[in-house]
Amino acid sequence: MSKRVAILLSGGGSNMVALAESMTGDHPARPCLVLANSERAGGLQKAAARGIPTAVVDHRPFRGDRPAFEAVLNDRLEAASPDIICLAGFMRVLTEGFVARWQGRMLNIHPSLLPKYRGLETHVRALAAGDAEHGCTVHEVTPALDDGPILGQARVTIEPGDTAETLAARVLIMEHRLYPAVLRRFAAGDRRPVFLP
Repeated sequence: MSKRVAILLSGGGSNMVALAESMTGDHPARPCLVLANSERAGGLQKAAARGIPTAVVDHRPFRGDRPAFEAVLNDRLEAASPDIICLAGFMRVLTEGFVARWQGRMLNIHPSLLPKYRGLETHVRALAAGDAEHGCTVHEVTPALDDGPILGQARVTIEPGDTAETLAARVLIMEHRLYPAVLRRFAAGDRRPVFLP
C-alpha cells in the first residue's frame, strides 16, 4: 500500500511539482494533500491541476499565537492522514510541539550544504564566504532550525561571476532532482542518505 504524502508550501511550488511528478508508477508513495499558509501561493493551482487535494491555513489571523495556527494546521493534516510530510518552501518556523507530533515522518529541503548556513540568505552567505561549492540538503525535521539527520545532499560548483540569483537557479535544479530521490528512498523505509555530485 502506497505511503500518503502531504506537501506544505508557501510559494510557487516548484519542489512540490517535482515531488508530485515523481510519485507515479512503482513509486512507494502518492500525494494526498498540498497545504499552503496563503491562498495566494501559486503551488495551490499547480496541485489542483494535477488532481491533488489542497487546503489553506492562513497564518495571518493567528499573528502572535503560533500554537493556535499549528493546531488548525495539524487538524488539516490529520484529516488527510499522511504518512510523510514534505516541507517544500513552507516559510513558517514550526514549534517544538508541532514537530514532536510528526517527528520521524517530516522532511525538509534547505538550500545549503548543512550544517553550513542554516536559516535565510544562504546563497548570499556562501558567496560572501568565498566558498568553492554550494548546494542543497534534505533532512528530517527536528525542533532545531534546519537541523536533524541528513537524508541527502546535492552539490554545485560556485562559478566566477556567480550572483546569488544565478547560484540559486542552479541549486534549485538540483533540489528538483534530490528531493524526489530522497522521498522515494524514505517512503520505502530506507533512511540511507542520497548524495548527488
